[in-house]
Amino acid sequence: MKAWQIIFLIFLIVGSVYVINRNTPYKSNSGKTFGTYYNIIYQSDKDMHDAIKATLARVDGSLSTFNKQSVISAINNNRDIVPDAMFTQVFTLAQEISGKTDGAFDITVAPLVNAWGFGFKNGLPADSAAIDSLRRYVGYSTVSLQNGKITKTHPQTMLDCSAIAKGYGCDAVARTLDEAGITNYMVEIGGEIVTKGKNDKGKKWAVGINKPIDDATGQNNSLQEIIRISGKSMATSGNYRNFRYEGGRKVSHTVSPKSGYPVEHSLLSATVIADDCATADALATAFMVMGVEEALSFCQNDTSIDAYFIYSDENGTLQTCETDGFKRYKQQ
Repeated sequence: MKAWQIIFLIFLIVGSVYVINRNTPYKSNSGKTFGTYYNIIYQSDKDMHDAIKATLARVDGSLSTFNKQSVISAINNNRDIVPDAMFTQVFTLAQEISGKTDGAFDITVAPLVNAWGFGFKNGLPADSAAIDSLRRYVGYSTVSLQNGKITKTHPQTMLDCSAIAKGYGCDAVARTLDEAGITNYMVEIGGEIVTKGKNDKGKKWAVGINKPIDDATGQNNSLQEIIRISGKSMATSGNYRNFRYEGGRKVSHTVSPKSGYPVEHSLLSATVIADDCATADALATAFMVMGVEEALSFCQNDTSIDAYFIYSDENGTLQTCETDGFKRYKQQ
């Protein structure tokens, strides 16, 4: 075969693949999981919804504290159990992030979150005596994975993966799509997102960051920023939807594992972009515990992470700041 014939054949093959790919439809699947909703868009001739639901069911069966038959429920009830691969992966990552954030992220915070009324079971009244009592059972160093099983220093210690499970669920669904050979998709679960390839317009995926307006109903979807990402994951944590008022004072759902009390600072929302959504999810929570300055310092030391922060200044006016790397997602 002559050189020009080889070149022509290559162009023919590439062109054929392009035409086939361009004509492959984009599908959308949605539903409810982990107490929230998922929306998944992907390019494929095959409907993947059954496979997606099966993946989400496995994550729920491993990580949901509301599922009494789940792996994490068994561990919280001190049953002798060998965790599955999903739980082991999440636990290992959670411990790693806890170490990096000096305990700002900590899945053993469950007893404190429950006590403040934001968890998966009713706790003690959240007075100072109760909080001091519960703090002895909180701390990522009090749990470990030994010989394939979770070991606790205190039987009263409980785990809660709610600040990482949605992100991990996005990653798990993305892997399911990857295994099916799908190269263009966006997976969204409760605002946590994984993207790959392009949307149906051939562009990077457009993702919105909500304006942090107090809205316990979750109906206000005013956007602060729209960015474009591909091949990256994004998660946002904020105190503008999950909160309550006590005596006219706003009580945040973000509880500091160190103090035992809901955080009180100017940071309203933290958005994190990372290579995987579980990491982005966990760090967004950690940054809400840290506050703006400490979170920015963390990002300066870990350039693989980009973040966008919305906070309130001394006059109550919304302000924003971001890592240098975040700017590239706004300029496309």
